[in-house]
Amino acid sequence: MERRRIASGSPWEPAVGFSRAYRVGDTVHVAGTGPVESDGGCAPDAHGQAMRCFAIVEAALRDAGASLDDVVRTRMYVTDPAVMDDVGAAHHAAVGHVRPAATMVVVAGLADERWLVEIEAEAVVG
Repeated sequence: MERRRIASGSPWEPAVGFSRAYRVGDTVHVAGTGPVESDGGCAPDAHGQAMRCFAIVEAALRDAGASLDDVVRTRMYVTDPAVMDDVGAAHHAAVGHVRPAATMVVVAGLADERWLVEIEAEAVVG
């Protein structure tokens, strides 16, 4: 079975020892994805951050030969229950048309104190 690592260029990938995504056969696993902009910043609001997470997820899926249409599972980690509706709206905009199995969990914190959300995805191609 073919295995392929997908890198995004994040400096954390080699430092921590992970891949942005990993394709095994027809399944693509996308790692927890924070809302990092190309300049290192992030949007101040949860909806903007979630949309950025989904843009990064979409790029990783594309590099793995998949798309948002192939997503079967998402996990959303939020730092405040008050942002759940905003993150849910971004989820709907990105993958609502495929209605993947989804989980949203409130956590104590994420890798960067500015982050309000981090998103993981799994896709099955074909």
